Amino acid sequence: MALRANTRTTVACLLVGLGALLVVAAIMVPFYTVGRLAKTPLDLEITTIATNAPNTPSEVMDAKSLTTGDGPVKIDTNAHLISQRYLTVEDPSGADSMTVQAGQTLRRIDVQGDTGLLTATIDRVTIDRKTGFPIDADDNGTIALQVNTKGQSVAETVRHTGLQYRFPIGTEKTSYPFFDINVRKSYDMKFVEETQINDLKVYHFRQEVPVTDLSKVANSATNKVAVDASKWGVEGDGLVTMNRFYGNTRDVWIEPQTGTIVKGQEQLNVFYARDAAKPEVTALKATLVMDDKTVNSQISTAKHFMDELSLYGRIIPIICGVLGLILLVAGVLLGMTHRPAVARDPLR
Repeated sequence: MALRANTRTTVACLLVGLGALLVVAAIMVPFYTVGRLAKTPLDLEITTIATNAPNTPSEVMDAKSLTTGDGPVKIDTNAHLISQRYLTVEDPSGADSMTVQAGQTLRRIDVQGDTGLLTATIDRVTIDRKTGFPIDADDNGTIALQVNTKGQSVAETVRHTGLQYRFPIGTEKTSYPFFDINVRKSYDMKFVEETQINDLKVYHFRQEVPVTDLSKVANSATNKVAVDASKWGVEGDGLVTMNRFYGNTRDVWIEPQTGTIVKGQEQLNVFYARDAAKPEVTALKATLVMDDKTVNSQISTAKHFMDELSLYGRIIPIICGVLGLILLVAGVLLGMTHRPAVARDPLR
């Protein structure tokens, strides 16, 4: 009888101890595990593709016609465009920050070979893994627009100041500064609405990048061009110098829990002029939107990250908490039902 009592007491203590451990785990897991999960993964490798939006203008200057031939510059309409970006994580990267590199090209797919390449850039920025914002350093990023005689990209140190490739974990319905690599400045990305894409809740944001003189941003031969007036198709004789201007209306759709950019769209307006308020020659006018394959891939990435956050932030804590309480109650009840045996008087 004494052995049974001791066994019951031991089991009760084990149940109470295990139950208490599970309850503590239910409380601590969200703080420690989710805190580590709620950061941008270091194994990012993302390819995104954007093409012409249906039923929108798509005008592109034929750059060769600006310097060759007898007639004025030629503007091709209904150009078929594709913008491709390949994003990877590079060194230095660690527990709290990571360096993101994005190589991006914009090309025409209705012409052959390299003649279809319109722009090519390599952007690097070191960001906070949780907020998505660049780290506070003057050398937190570079932008490469040109190549040297060996065909190697020439990077220029550029201080990045806003979000670009991800939004904060737990994106809110507010405005965020968003960095534009063309003007090398940040403008507010304003919350527009909450909506859904393929049954996934997303936040829609919009940014207006004002028309900017690119010759004052980067020293590039294409940003200030002097050719004969007849080539520009304007009145007058002799050389006429025009600057390249750029404006953009950018829309992004964000999965708020993870900060994943599910969908993106840009309304590009690039032109040559002597006055920003008076566009004279179109260089590029098009609306580019991420294709369905890219959107579906981004949704899959967001849902995977959401499932991990849900597993460690809610499901495991609930299971641990419920099992812990059951074991605690069972242990207490088992201990309370134990009564010490009363010795009998042999003379009775």
